[in-house]
Amino acid sequence: MDFMLTEDQKALKKKAREFAINEVLPVARKYDESEEFPLPVIKKAWEKGLLNLGIPKEYGGPGFGLLDSCIVVEEISSACPGIATSIFDNNLGAEPIVIGGNEEQKQRILNELVNEFKLIAFATSEPTMGSDVAGMKCKAEKDGDDFILNGNKFWITNGGYADYITVFATIDPEKKHKGIAAFILDTKSEGVKLGKHIPKLGQRSSNTVSVGLKDVRIPKENVLARPGRGFVLAMQTFSHTRPAIGAFACGCARSAMEYSIDYAQKRETFGRPIGNYQVIQEKIANMYKDIEAARLLTYKAAWEADQGMDNNLSSSIAKAFASDVVMNVTTEAIQVFGGYGYLRTYPVEKLFRDAKLYQIYEGTSEIQRIVISRFVMKQYQHAMPFLGKKRIQ
Repeated sequence: MDFMLTEDQKALKKKAREFAINEVLPVARKYDESEEFPLPVIKKAWEKGLLNLGIPKEYGGPGFGLLDSCIVVEEISSACPGIATSIFDNNLGAEPIVIGGNEEQKQRILNELVNEFKLIAFATSEPTMGSDVAGMKCKAEKDGDDFILNGNKFWITNGGYADYITVFATIDPEKKHKGIAAFILDTKSEGVKLGKHIPKLGQRSSNTVSVGLKDVRIPKENVLARPGRGFVLAMQTFSHTRPAIGAFACGCARSAMEYSIDYAQKRETFGRPIGNYQVIQEKIANMYKDIEAARLLTYKAAWEADQGMDNNLSSSIAKAFASDVVMNVTTEAIQVFGGYGYLRTYPVEKLFRDAKLYQIYEGTSEIQRIVISRFVMKQYQHAMPFLGKKRIQ
């Protein structure tokens, strides 16, 4: 095992940190309060080569692995989780094409994303369906070689500004996962209605909208996955992007911890800094150990993906653990700050609001625990002999 970053990864980390400090942090509060979409910042990320990280080199991209992407994600999320989500949604939107697209689709769409400033979003969720991907109702009806889409998608990150959306729809809701197909949607297509920005508790600079589809024709060249294959493609996409959620959480938690350390060393009560009290030291020690553990789990899940291994389990563990860590750390950060932590003039209340989303999107923490428990109960290999009778299969 080698836990050292390569020289290239160290340089990438430095580049991402400089971008986060110089371009993201100064405007983080502004975009949070105005709930505007940080388009100028995202464009700067594209110009710096920090957008579309996972697009392979043969299609014009940087060809970074998932571990490389996680390194960048943590740095930018540390400055503003909401802006980081806006920047890295292109990775999520493009991933189904990287994984499941044919050569023509990859050459056409991926090259365009790299060479032009274009945004691509991802759409599985619907108004009555989130984590239950197989329960989607957005209808895809075959019409010759084309498909006609009707329905609504919800919680679509960057949807209001996207040029393309990878959309998942079903030929028959009764078929569940066997009926789901995937498509590349040009948002300029007739019948596409992009909704207004949905106000949120946190990550307010991340644009979130509904997308209405009424008799939208998808030409055959934009059919990404046939019915049944679409569900598999969605699950493969999540396995490749979930580790990045762990990285988002690590960045957010790390900043909350750093602000807490700084405050604890300066704030005095009863004649000495509060950092001298063991109760505060314990809080900060717990923050640090949990962030370290979350990062290691995240890196493991990302590394497995880069090796071509099935990382479904490790990505669920990383996301579930890191999202709980960031909620605990940001909550404790507010406690360290006391009354000042509750004020909007200090940064930890924003990080607290931003953190909650990690336990919800791309599969709730409850869903991740279902994935983990299924493995433990059915596939985990016991080292100890069974007690008494053999277990029932």
